[in-house]
Amino acid sequence: MPYEEELTTFRADKDQYFRTGERSPLVESERKGFPGLLYFPIDPAYRVPAVLREEPGSAVVIALETSKNQYDKMRRVGTLEFTVAGTPLSLTAFAPAEASVITRLFVPFRDGTTGLETYAGGRYLDLDRTPSGIYDLDFNRAYHPNCVFNIEWECPVPPRENRLPVAIRVGEKLSATALVK
Repeated sequence: MPYEEELTTFRADKDQYFRTGERSPLVESERKGFPGLLYFPIDPAYRVPAVLREEPGSAVVIALETSKNQYDKMRRVGTLEFTVAGTPLSLTAFAPAEASVITRLFVPFRDGTTGLETYAGGRYLDLDRTPSGIYDLDFNRAYHPNCVFNIEWECPVPPRENRLPVAIRVGEKLSATALVK
């Protein structure tokens, strides 16, 4: 399936899940009339290879602040190094502290759109673990945490080290009315 078609299908499936899914973050009264998520236009230039520089033993556990001013223990797995529009960048990748086997990486981040076009608390990426240490870092799949849609959810806040000095204008975005809430 062509890349843009694959992303369009993924997005339609996510909208349907928000309307009907058992663990949808939307409260029941908002589901039926949910118009769907908003996105920046798809841009393949924001789908880049990244190399994971692992922390020795991946044993460093930190406490990430959450949207409810609590802390979520996460294991710092390593640093993803990549280039966007000629700018070398990096993001720290995490996994749950209690995970005995790490199968997915959690990459929370903020960028130049944060609080202006996207949620002030940042956005997320999830990556399936690879044996090679090379990752397909696709910012077109950047998504907002569930606490954006329902205050009952608690979501990790990206740490200071995961603030990108550039605007990533792909992935999910918020409407102007959502930004003033």
